[in-house]
Amino acid sequence: MDKIPVDVKRNVSLLGHHGCGKTHIVDTMLFWAGFIDRTGIFATDTEAIEKEKKASFSTGIVAIPYNDYRINVIDTPGMSDLYSEVTNGIWASENAVLVVNASAGVEIQTERFGAIARDLGKNLFIFFNMMDKDRAAFEESLEHLSDLFERKPVVIQLPVGSESDFRGVIDLISNKIVEYPSDTSGKAQIKDIPEDLKEAAETARTTMIENIVETDEELLERYFEGEEISEEELRNALKNAYKNKQVMPVLFGSALKNIGVDQLMRYLVEVGVTPAETDEIVGIMPSGGEIKVKPLEDEPFAAYIFKSVVDPFVGKTTFMKVISGTLSQGDNFVVVEQESSEKANHIYVPDGTKDIEIKIASVGDIVKMTKMKKSAVGNTATHKDRQLSLKITEWPEPMISRSIQPKSKGDIDKISNGLGKLVESDPTFSWEHDSETGETVIYGLGAIHLDAMIERLKELFSVEVEIGKPKIAYRETVRRKTVSEYKHKKQTGGHGQYGHVQIEIEPLERGAGFEFVDKIVGGVIPKNYIPAVEKGIQEAMKRGTLASYPVVDVRVTLFYGSYHDVDSSDMSFQIAGLHAFKNGMKDADPVILEPIMEVAVFAPDDRAGDVMGEITSRRGRPMGMEPAGKGISRVMAQVPLAEMLDFSNKLSSITSGRGYFTMKFSGYQEAPHDVQQKIIVERERELEAKVQS
Repeated sequence: MDKIPVDVKRNVSLLGHHGCGKTHIVDTMLFWAGFIDRTGIFATDTEAIEKEKKASFSTGIVAIPYNDYRINVIDTPGMSDLYSEVTNGIWASENAVLVVNASAGVEIQTERFGAIARDLGKNLFIFFNMMDKDRAAFEESLEHLSDLFERKPVVIQLPVGSESDFRGVIDLISNKIVEYPSDTSGKAQIKDIPEDLKEAAETARTTMIENIVETDEELLERYFEGEEISEEELRNALKNAYKNKQVMPVLFGSALKNIGVDQLMRYLVEVGVTPAETDEIVGIMPSGGEIKVKPLEDEPFAAYIFKSVVDPFVGKTTFMKVISGTLSQGDNFVVVEQESSEKANHIYVPDGTKDIEIKIASVGDIVKMTKMKKSAVGNTATHKDRQLSLKITEWPEPMISRSIQPKSKGDIDKISNGLGKLVESDPTFSWEHDSETGETVIYGLGAIHLDAMIERLKELFSVEVEIGKPKIAYRETVRRKTVSEYKHKKQTGGHGQYGHVQIEIEPLERGAGFEFVDKIVGGVIPKNYIPAVEKGIQEAMKRGTLASYPVVDVRVTLFYGSYHDVDSSDMSFQIAGLHAFKNGMKDADPVILEPIMEVAVFAPDDRAGDVMGEITSRRGRPMGMEPAGKGISRVMAQVPLAEMLDFSNKLSSITSGRGYFTMKFSGYQEAPHDVQQKIIVERERELEAKVQS
């Protein structure tokens, strides 16, 4: 296949709360284009866990031809734990469609993911799905959407029929009705608007015209003077306003009944922006300087790696979004963060649910590469003569951990290999092996995130594991300043060991991390040994003195010491730094910090008070309550993560299954004394059990 022209490409991510029907929309698009013979098969949910849970746990990528255009659709998960999948999917697209469940309104993850798209500078469509469901409505949501995303929602369609009688839309720009049969074939008939709908259509069309002409001074002036605004002028003005992020076109449909999805595709082509119409992107050069990357084919090649699929038999498949330049078969390029030279032996692009090989990839293409030597999600691929890194966001810190052990001791290497591959696919997932306890611990953003990774480990690498209880990523710090000294002196048969340091340890503000200050004067410790002291201190900080949790938010100042001409070495000073810190921390009033989460709970109005009481009983600090529409209240609070592990089941009990919540990391704060004592005791038991096993 030859190079695909940039102006026919439309990259779009589907965003929304779990259960809003995103994957069903993709199925309907594939059915419309003839790639599948029926809808409801969830073609992009290919993982075992997705089939079992009937939910998306990773981004699905398909390409839909529409007339002479090519729509690359990125179907994102709808759960908060899967943050990196969603964020990377958004970043790889120029257009985002917020899919709203019309019977539920704007749900929390729709808000959250829409805000990410807004902050990443993406253009937004709104698609009210499930218009055929009971209590389906949209009017209340429009003002909320406007406030959330600081852009005006412009209704360019009017639903025809309601709830089970929903059967089509009136296109307000062409002033025609698009009506669909009840057989889910999606074969719409475009007709003149019947008399009984003309008044409502005229009112809605007038509102639409006013919203569009407000974005164009010349059209607005003509409109005020009573001039007729042509259909072509309306379309052009809508496209310009969308491109300038002034408006969000609003459309309606039912993926289940195959109503309106073809119209969504039409407007994505007519109004959606091309990859070349986006803003320049800032890249970071190896020197630390910034450079603007322009979405032009005559620029040097640059691409962002936004997805990685692990397959132990085929190998790793890497998905890249081409930001600038071109990449031809046989070209060499560099994965900057890995310092890895790669070669484009084969370049594939999605075609429906399958792949086709192309000779040249250019701006806006979403390409698949196999057998790359080194790469990870979040890396940048560039031409060797212009190396840079594209940084899209600060990834949240994993807050939940679990220990895993292979059921068969012979599978230890399999686990390490598998986890190493999975880390490359998700920047919010990590793992470590504790050589002292023999424990392997995985870290993620929540229980759902870790469950997905464990299922992938089992499925892809044929490893059966035993799973420990969820653990909290506690931290330790100090509350007062202290001075500590340690002299490491050891005589052996040959050269001895000698390293002597004096350090000052003091607390920093929460979230500041670690700061090392060198105040050595007069050469009492040679400069070449000072990095070893810092390394020893950082090694000691991996395990605090209270419960062996990592130490954070401290400043360590090295101000004095001594050395020996013959016996001093890097290792001697590393050991001295390690013990000086450990000893000093004991005298610096150490304390345990616990992660605090910003929690938003959505519950029926008559249960909001009970929810507030439950949060308070869990050491939560309520931050307010507000109506969320349709008889639902939103309760906002800050709650220790440790108190949220079993909250889902309790919330379901309180609200009879109608409540849900989301949470994100807020920061660390000092745990109460009684809680600290429990943490210390539990940690001691845990470490003792590991040693005994």
